[in-house]
Amino acid sequence: MAVVRSKSPLRISFAGGGTDVLPYMADHGGVVLSATIDKYAYASLRLSEESSITVTSLDYDLVIKHVLDKPLPYDGRLDLIKAVINHLYQRDSEQGLQVFLHSDAPPGSGLGSSSTLVVTLIGLFKHWQHLPLTHYEIADLAYRIERVDMGIKGGKQDQYAATFGGFNFIEFHREVTIVNPLRIDADVLSELQYNLLLCYTGRTRLSGGIIDTQVQNYLDGKADVVHAMDELKQITIALKNALLRGRLGEFGDLLNEAWLNKKKMAQQISNAHLEELYSTARRLGALGGKVTGAGGGGYMFFYCPFDRKHLIAEALERLGAHVVPFNFDMNGLRTWEAA
Repeated sequence: MAVVRSKSPLRISFAGGGTDVLPYMADHGGVVLSATIDKYAYASLRLSEESSITVTSLDYDLVIKHVLDKPLPYDGRLDLIKAVINHLYQRDSEQGLQVFLHSDAPPGSGLGSSSTLVVTLIGLFKHWQHLPLTHYEIADLAYRIERVDMGIKGGKQDQYAATFGGFNFIEFHREVTIVNPLRIDADVLSELQYNLLLCYTGRTRLSGGIIDTQVQNYLDGKADVVHAMDELKQITIALKNALLRGRLGEFGDLLNEAWLNKKKMAQQISNAHLEELYSTARRLGALGGKVTGAGGGGYMFFYCPFDRKHLIAEALERLGAHVVPFNFDMNGLRTWEAA
């Protein structure tokens, strides 16, 4: 059999992240505006004559091997990957497998890399086993495996962004998620990409503790936190409308408002390093920006006037950040076979 390959794009979240997390999402509904970029999570699968499943992760520099007669054990090594295999591998096939995994961004980057890798692996098994899964079913399965089965803290946006790809305004409700693809003028997209500056802050983070604090603040009924989340939803809608109308100056200003509200949800979302990067970018002319994930580190992006972007990039590099070239990706999950 040919090698089966799969890849899904990572994403940048413009606004709304946090409103897609339970229990706020179930109580009030959440919205997120995001776009996928040309950084990917990859997976490859080939059959093996051995009666075992071997998983090689280049990101963690790990190789695990397990016999076919029982589910893969959860022992702290690639447990999320094992959960996908345990859920989808049809053991009556008694077919040995070799699975290879890697990503363009490190875990904890804030680009949704963990959830994207789960989507990629589900796509791999869907292709190999001819599973009749729709895009909504793939994203929902990825969410259930990661958040429910494995209990990993986080929201619901990453699984849908990676599966569908492109620019999406995603609505989250208690019983249903609705992905609204945005038809944005090509010139607006070109201008947006030209003026956006993406950088790696030099530090990864674990989002679970930040999510825990955010959820507890909401459960405690802290008025400023609940108000910030409500405001963030309205700003996300306004950002979507500005993007569709090509009002990119307004889009940049709204990014700043979104970041100010995002930081109110949990103290750990920002820190001295991130504040220094953000204030430096703003001082040199950036209209707005934010951390791409839950916060604390990973990647940040800024909307910059074109004649200030290079100055902002140089200043951020001097502070230890690394500017990363990127393009938007409009395709989402892809699978294919190679000889």
